[in-house]
Amino acid sequence: MSSPTNGAPNLAPPVARPASTAAAAAPAPAPFSTAALLAAMLKASAKISDLFFTPGKPPLVEVSGKLMPAGTSRMLTSDDTRHIASELIGKNQVALDNLRQNGSCDVSYSLPGAHRFRVNVFMQRGSCAIVMRVIPAKVPDFEALNLPAELKKIVELRNGIVLVTGPTGSGKSSTLAAIIDKINKEQSYHVLTIEDPIEFLHPHKNCIVNQRELHSDTPNFALALRAALRQAPKVILVGEMRDKETIEIAMEAAETGHLVLSTLHTIDASKTVERIVGVFPMAEQHTLRNRLAKSFRYIISQRLVPRKDGTGRVAVIEVLKSTLRTREYVEKGETDGKTLLDAMRVGEQEGMQHFDGDIERLIRAGVLDMETGLAYATNPGNLQLDMSDLKLEAEASADPLLETSSS
Repeated sequence: MSSPTNGAPNLAPPVARPASTAAAAAPAPAPFSTAALLAAMLKASAKISDLFFTPGKPPLVEVSGKLMPAGTSRMLTSDDTRHIASELIGKNQVALDNLRQNGSCDVSYSLPGAHRFRVNVFMQRGSCAIVMRVIPAKVPDFEALNLPAELKKIVELRNGIVLVTGPTGSGKSSTLAAIIDKINKEQSYHVLTIEDPIEFLHPHKNCIVNQRELHSDTPNFALALRAALRQAPKVILVGEMRDKETIEIAMEAAETGHLVLSTLHTIDASKTVERIVGVFPMAEQHTLRNRLAKSFRYIISQRLVPRKDGTGRVAVIEVLKSTLRTREYVEKGETDGKTLLDAMRVGEQEGMQHFDGDIERLIRAGVLDMETGLAYATNPGNLQLDMSDLKLEAEASADPLLETSSS
């Protein structure tokens, strides 16, 4: 591997330099093994979602949305994080080039016989920082994730687009993995995934599952999607709808008899439609709305909310299903009294649900407390009104005089 050109910032880890210059320029070897450190950090809790390495802080893990130190209490130096980044990236030249040129890169990493990780290495204040998403060894199932029963119908779909949306860390990959796993068990298809990087590993069951990773197997989503149309898959998983070209090809695949599953970083169904339509020039948006209305099957949005008992987080899920009403709203745009949220509110019998309705259900079941639920609600004021009876009951139980006077 060649060293950075003169005058360019040295973004790559020190081991990327030629051996002739590394001895003089590289920092002293880190006093720990990266694999051993990761193994020690993972012992801190069974519910770790992410690992963090930043100069000036000890290694940290995120458990139920909160950071805590793990593995070692020693403050990391910039040399430590460069060493860790070097071991995680290894000989992945594309990742090294991205780190030098763009200031960040994505790779996957495995501990032999244990966990896998989705890794992002990035530059900050001239030093490396690293975030590692923990990928469970076992593919989660519907029951473990407590997904709505309506989503099991996705397994029977023959074509169209299914989108899982939400902020980073909201469980989108886990939901898609559960859907792919159920297809893998119950159908007999060729399933093709295109990911950046590959997260859950799907063994062949009733289906053939081929998994392609960006940079190592294909340069980008769009090229891999175009190639997929010639590889005879029935189901295509696209890690993320990132750009206009990817969206166009995914739409084409859905229209030509493929079931396309993908993700978007949007907060709800309405914003998802806006994001997709907004990628296209104004002159193309009407046609795009028409195509999207015909091709989408489900838009599933997720938020992870801390549980009342403090034992972790629970997924609050919004489900928009393709019906005559929702297709009309997608095609013609939303207006007063004709919004996708309105459709989900009245679409319970068709398998739809909306965030605030699901939050209300979880509060009434004792899974969430009222204050937390309102903080994550789409419309806290309306939710508070819908739950006024619960508030009155709580006040009455706290003050027996109120209960007496009300009776």
